[in-house]
Amino acid sequence: MGAGTGWQAAHIWLEDTKSKLQGCAPLYVKSHSMGEYVFDQIWADAAARVGMDYYPKLQCAVPFTPVTGPRLIAKTPEAETILIETLKDMCQKNHMSGVHLTFGDKDLVERMSEHGFLVRTDRQFHFINRGYKSFDDFLSSLTSRKRKKIKSERRKAQEQVTIKRLRGDDIKPAHWDAFYQFYLDTSARKWGRPYLTRAFFDAIHESMGEQVLLILAYQNDTPIAGALNFIGGDALYGRHWGALVDIPFLHFELCYYQAVEAAIEMSLARVEAGAQGDHKLARGYEPAQTYSAHYLTHPGLKDAVANFLEHERKAVARHIDMLGEHTPFRKDNS
Repeated sequence: MGAGTGWQAAHIWLEDTKSKLQGCAPLYVKSHSMGEYVFDQIWADAAARVGMDYYPKLQCAVPFTPVTGPRLIAKTPEAETILIETLKDMCQKNHMSGVHLTFGDKDLVERMSEHGFLVRTDRQFHFINRGYKSFDDFLSSLTSRKRKKIKSERRKAQEQVTIKRLRGDDIKPAHWDAFYQFYLDTSARKWGRPYLTRAFFDAIHESMGEQVLLILAYQNDTPIAGALNFIGGDALYGRHWGALVDIPFLHFELCYYQAVEAAIEMSLARVEAGAQGDHKLARGYEPAQTYSAHYLTHPGLKDAVANFLEHERKAVARHIDMLGEHTPFRKDNS
């Protein structure tokens, strides 16, 4: 984060008259729309077509993290209101196009709508642990056809690799060296710009090693692929993955099935495997709605986006309902 990255920190810190903290919020000045997972590029294009500057904008978010969580942290409702109004004031006073709070919880986003923010919804796919005792117990809740498909995918991947799940002190510098190469490869193919440095992985190892679950695939004792997960509260969060060898179904094995198996073993309530991906549905991940709030300073752009979002919210709701009818679970499964 910082100069040259398009993410310039501008965090809010709210104190009372006695200099005691009353609230705060993560905030960034953005010169692009990358790393957010709530896509507003078409809004930027619309602004450009009428000669408006969409960037810079303000982004209230955790960078590169499509996970719902606290965004405005306040001790009281009054402090939260001040934070919300401060976001709007910063836009107006600095002549920015708007401020975007992404992956906030539903209640917060609804409260922000009372202050002129537009509500946007989307969907992700989460594995929900319904008290499963094992991966086989989870499989027994699926239809026979889906159960056979998952077993086949796992077998084909596992026949070609050895898989290790590492956590805390079990993760050595050589493991991070290997995973960093996987990360660079994925970044080069998908985004073209790797933001994270090798030192970043050392930092998370030192500061939160027991909350890291690193899943590596080996061929002949050489790591060739990996998936990085974080353990937080009652959930496992899948974040980055990469592979130097193309093996059918290995992505599903490392990112989805190993994560489900680990969550069951650790008695975690769910797995959040990142943004998007309708293909996750067939692998036992269920649709979940996400929320964001958007304040736009230009009246014309705000009206156009509000109209767009009204239709989009209905489409998202219909899509979630449709997906819910096509989960791989047995109809008799409670």
